Amino acid sequence: MNSQKYVVVDIETTGHSPAKGDRIIQLAMVAIEQGEIVDTYTKFINPQRKIPAFIQDLTNITERDVEGAEPFEAYAEEIYRQLEGAIFIAHNIHFDLPFLQAELSRAGMPKWQGLAMDTVELSRLVYPTAFSYKLQDIAAEQGIRLNNAHRADDDALATAELFLRAKQELAELPYDTLVLLHKRSFQLKSDLSRLLFEITQQKRNGQADRYGRFRGIPIVPKAERAQVFNDSPQQSAWRNGLETVKPEYEQRPSQVAMMQAVERAIHERSELVIEASTGMGKTLGYLLPAAAYAKESGKQVVISTYTTHLQDQLVSKEVKLAEEFLGANIHVALIKGLSHYIDLGRFFELLHGEDESYDETFTIMQIMVWLTSTKTGDLNELNVSSGGQLLVDKVRRSHLRKLTKLEKTVDFYEHALTEAEHADVIVTNHAFLLNPHNQKRAILKNVEAYIWDEAHQVVQAAVAHKEKTFVYTQWRYVFGQLGSFDENQLFSKFYRVAESHGFARVPELLQMESLYLKYTSLFDEVTLYLAQAFQNKFHNSRTRKCASLLDELDFERESFMDFLRFLNSWIDIAQTILQKAERFTELTMNERLVLADFRYWTEELMLKSVEFSEIFLFPKEDEVSWIEGDLRSMPTSLSLYKRPYEVASLVDKVIGQARGEKAVIWLSGTMSVPSNERFIVNQLGIPNQVPIEKFEPADQFYSGAKVYIVEDMPDIQQVSQQEYIESVADAVTQTVLVTEGRCFVLFTSQDMLRKTVDLIQDSQLLDDYMLFAQGMSSGSRMKLLKSFQRFQKSVLFGTNSFWEGVDVPGDALRAVVVVRLPFTSPEEPVFKAKSRIISKEGINPFMHYALPEAVLRLRQGFGRLIRSKKDKGLFIVLDRRIETKSYGEEFLHALPDVPVAKVSLEKMVTDIEHWYNKQG
Repeated sequence: MNSQKYVVVDIETTGHSPAKGDRIIQLAMVAIEQGEIVDTYTKFINPQRKIPAFIQDLTNITERDVEGAEPFEAYAEEIYRQLEGAIFIAHNIHFDLPFLQAELSRAGMPKWQGLAMDTVELSRLVYPTAFSYKLQDIAAEQGIRLNNAHRADDDALATAELFLRAKQELAELPYDTLVLLHKRSFQLKSDLSRLLFEITQQKRNGQADRYGRFRGIPIVPKAERAQVFNDSPQQSAWRNGLETVKPEYEQRPSQVAMMQAVERAIHERSELVIEASTGMGKTLGYLLPAAAYAKESGKQVVISTYTTHLQDQLVSKEVKLAEEFLGANIHVALIKGLSHYIDLGRFFELLHGEDESYDETFTIMQIMVWLTSTKTGDLNELNVSSGGQLLVDKVRRSHLRKLTKLEKTVDFYEHALTEAEHADVIVTNHAFLLNPHNQKRAILKNVEAYIWDEAHQVVQAAVAHKEKTFVYTQWRYVFGQLGSFDENQLFSKFYRVAESHGFARVPELLQMESLYLKYTSLFDEVTLYLAQAFQNKFHNSRTRKCASLLDELDFERESFMDFLRFLNSWIDIAQTILQKAERFTELTMNERLVLADFRYWTEELMLKSVEFSEIFLFPKEDEVSWIEGDLRSMPTSLSLYKRPYEVASLVDKVIGQARGEKAVIWLSGTMSVPSNERFIVNQLGIPNQVPIEKFEPADQFYSGAKVYIVEDMPDIQQVSQQEYIESVADAVTQTVLVTEGRCFVLFTSQDMLRKTVDLIQDSQLLDDYMLFAQGMSSGSRMKLLKSFQRFQKSVLFGTNSFWEGVDVPGDALRAVVVVRLPFTSPEEPVFKAKSRIISKEGINPFMHYALPEAVLRLRQGFGRLIRSKKDKGLFIVLDRRIETKSYGEEFLHALPDVPVAKVSLEKMVTDIEHWYNKQG
């Protein structure tokens, strides 16, 4: 294998399409032989056309760089010669190779023939938990030097080093894993099967390895999953001041006060609410006294968060810092809900079946590699494609499937439970604690303190826990996975297996087919009926995407009973047959896979049946149900939701017994608003006598911040949406130009975001900037954030999820632009339902519900801007209601004490220019 020659290629171009005249402006090649880099080749190439400004910004290759270079034709023969007999490697060969082939053809050269390997595909396989597979990101994660990303010479060298690193990682995998990977590798998009074959051949004689095994699948052994810890903390050194332990640590007075408050609450077993502003070290402020108490008392502390990001940060970063101050290891156990963990038995079944798609094949391969390194078994660690996510969902643990004795001995969830029983600190998420079933588990019997971080999100977590949904396309997808008897799909395969082994009689199976046809037919009837009622309500609507409370539609709930009756009859028969099948051992692997698939989709239908009945047939008075849909695509766009009005009772079921007996501490950066101090705590059902203690950051923390209110924007309530959007587009464009990008633009509506971005793009005034728009640009929220941070001149347009929970430190974020005050629409169904109830009690829903919620969200939006004492930035509000309405002062009072300027757009632009010059 080492005798094989590889050539790593990277090109920079004027655009994406050689057919439309785009040309190469730089080409680099790195030759690899005997496992080492032996030669490099790089040329600037004259494209004989202008280089677009955004390409110059992206690559830092200017017209001057290429003006003395030859056109591609002058180098074509030499490039072709260097590629002959080599394996072509690129980071995304689907761009580099076709583009290069087109240029070679244009230069009169023959088409290059040979094997090609893609380091994007390779790195996705070898590093299945990497956050991003863009070269700049994966190189940084692997410690590979990349000085100038998007320059062909540096990119090619980094790609070569990435290839060699990934190749070595593959060689270190156990032989059994390599054999399983090679078996599936022929379905990959690049020629990695060649690489896997050679590495497998080198290890074929094999040797003993350190891995455990589950039915032949290598996994991290249980012994390596456990932590090693000691029980001898420095009893009081940290209490004398953190700087006495670490002289270089900048101790903040507010952090010290918070530590004392947390320690007092834990020792007194009392309840406490803490509002801790950004920049005062909140996480260490509660973790250190909590861990010290656990180490000294032998009791446990539970820390619950909302986001996996904060959980990971706690375990990987903050715990290590706390250990330094304590002088002892802290035994931390991270545990999440059952569905986070892999079901190894289910994965074994899928591993020995036939894949349906490239995404399934590749995701199975990623999981095989991941199992050799994961100590948690948490499937959320994986970075898979959207298609791969469907397979991941199939291998999640479920309470509906009981594990065998063998499976329990290696199961990750069971291991996490065992670890939690012996931990000092248990880190989990709100959803886990809010599940009443988990409250009864032995792991919580020794807990003396509950700390809820991001406590304002407990409301959302509790709502999500009780939410039920009905989505037309999801139901249709499940029906399609089962298929009917004459379609030779899953049901047909199940029929043959059941009949041949005597799990069921033919009449029984024919009855299942008959019931299937009846309930799918009735499903079409009831959804068409519901769609018609929905269309009747909105027949005069100008908006295509509409939402309505379910009780506002004119329909009879009884019409849904027959559908549910036939569906449940089918489920009963399927479960009976599956229970009989479990007793049979003489089954082929393919037959077991058919039964496993059929069991999975039957369970999916059972869960959906429960959701359906709770939404349509058995609504509760303390819950709200609503329907959403697009009038242009009925009934396929129908979605129904059901949520509780309030969550205090659910929270009380979880924490009520602990009150008075254990410490309960609620923490957040935003727990109150000026006009309603207990807006959040009342929703959580926290007793009125529980105090709210506030801890502010150090003096001058916000000295780099300034608020602008643009006075000459049109009144959003007095003009058409189009006129307001035009003004927003103009204001955003001018702001971006003067700040040179690095802006968040926050919306409350996806529709307004899309129309604003379209208008800005049509104007071409920001063509030199990278625009990332939620719901328009591809990728998750965190991927959009990473992309935004990668470019100097970039703008991120976001909706609700960008108002909180994202960190952009330093100069990467210069301005946050608020397009409109973040009020929930009065027509939003849950808001409408809550408003009804509040109004019946004689309370003004706007002042006591809508306003505090919007003020809280604005505070969270401001929190994106200043994350450290060194940060500086501008908070720009385009909605004049903050100035013209009496409630506007509520918003301003909720912000930190920073300068507020009410100016025209023109004056603001001038001020910003001077302000940045002064700051610089």
